[in-house]
Amino acid sequence: MSLRINHNPSAINSHRNLEANQAAMGKTLEKLSSGLKINRASEGPASLVISEQMRAQIAGLTQAIDNSETAISLVQTTEANMSEIANLLVSMRQLAIHASNEGVNDEVMLEADQKEIENALFTINRIANQSQFGQKRLLDGSRGASGVTTGDNLEFVGATLTTGDSREHGFEVKVTELATQANVSGATALTDEIIKAGESLTVIENGKMAVYTSNADDTADTMIQNLRSEIARKGLNVDVNITETGNVEVRHREYGSDYSFQVMSSTAGVLSKDGGQISIAEAGKNIKGTINGESAVGKGQILTGVEGAKCVDGLAIRYTGDAGGKLIDPGCQVADLMVEEPMAEKPPLEMTEDGIAVGRVFVSQNSMKFQVGGNKDQTVGISVTSANPENLARGVVNKTDYKSLNDVDVRNFQGAQDALKMIDAAINEISSARGNLGAFQKNTLEANLSNIRIANENLISSESVIRDVDMAKEMASFTRNQIMTQSATAMLAQANQLPQNVLKLLG
Repeated sequence: MSLRINHNPSAINSHRNLEANQAAMGKTLEKLSSGLKINRASEGPASLVISEQMRAQIAGLTQAIDNSETAISLVQTTEANMSEIANLLVSMRQLAIHASNEGVNDEVMLEADQKEIENALFTINRIANQSQFGQKRLLDGSRGASGVTTGDNLEFVGATLTTGDSREHGFEVKVTELATQANVSGATALTDEIIKAGESLTVIENGKMAVYTSNADDTADTMIQNLRSEIARKGLNVDVNITETGNVEVRHREYGSDYSFQVMSSTAGVLSKDGGQISIAEAGKNIKGTINGESAVGKGQILTGVEGAKCVDGLAIRYTGDAGGKLIDPGCQVADLMVEEPMAEKPPLEMTEDGIAVGRVFVSQNSMKFQVGGNKDQTVGISVTSANPENLARGVVNKTDYKSLNDVDVRNFQGAQDALKMIDAAINEISSARGNLGAFQKNTLEANLSNIRIANENLISSESVIRDVDMAKEMASFTRNQIMTQSATAMLAQANQLPQNVLKLLG
């Protein structure tokens, strides 16, 4: 074996292994101290990319969980305020029923009932305007879709979360067929001879029946008035009148094809076609037309944008006019309609091949939207309508011509009866809104919250498998590297002693 002193390959080899062992031990120490298997991209480029994407998802889901919990708190706050409004409406209903007890009440009692109702309306208005979550008001109409209309006899009824915003240009409303009421018009006049013979008139509506038989002292007017009293007593939702020619007319108070009634008269033609036989009233019609050129479904006088219609999905309007005297019927034939006032007194309406333009509806869409997922477009929303009294029970047909709940007055019998109708409609609106909030909280927010919590847990577990170090395995590697480093150090010392053997040759 030759001996050299300029180079020591054995020492160089030992030194190289020592450095490798020290580098491995340094990486092991870094992993043990950080708890991470991947501390830099060079330790696993593909794993790092996947891990970072998972970290972004985890952060998004963590925030989405907080978002959902906050949204639930907001919905609960809104529903709690609506609950108090519902309690006030129930109290108002009780007062309206008390005021309707006309045979007992005097003016002082009625005035007291009205004052209490006005106070309840003031409180409802205050709750609607002041209920808020942080700085966000909840029931003043600013958290839903609101609208106004232009054009005579056109009213905004409501809109949903899917309705588009049209506050600048509005949606044009066109009508092709008016809503009508179920009605019967007698072909035979009610004469004194028929009345004195003991004419019997019967009206049946929704399972309730009103019957009046004339006597010798009745006139046509008194007979009709007595029939009206019987109709009111039995609670039928129809009106009866007599024309100047003595013909009897019965008309349902509600519009549309959902409402009907039956009639019968002793004499053929007075009401029923055949004497003593029941005749069914001519069915009412639902309004037909379009909103913004899109299809709409009519129910009574209310026209609602169909599901999926661009911008007008869920938008509901009410049209109560006669469209200037002419409409397009389903067969596209122009038909004259009877009008109560001269055509010259009405503003001109644009005639088109697809209907009469009766006005425009302007919708302001401010529905609440919540980010409940970790990615773009993973949002849900809900529209909360105004709970102000002037926005409750709008469009409810009544004899006193109340426009909204805010107008009710129980100081006379008919007013109290119509107030009861308006309050019932308001209760239904508030109950429906509360139901929507409850369903949104239970089936959307809480169900989603449970889902994303599980997803977040699984993502954290997956990211941990990729990124976190196995401490037991790494401790074994550390012990090995530590021993190898010590061994390499000892061998380097031995290799450095080899050149000293040259000195023995000099001796």
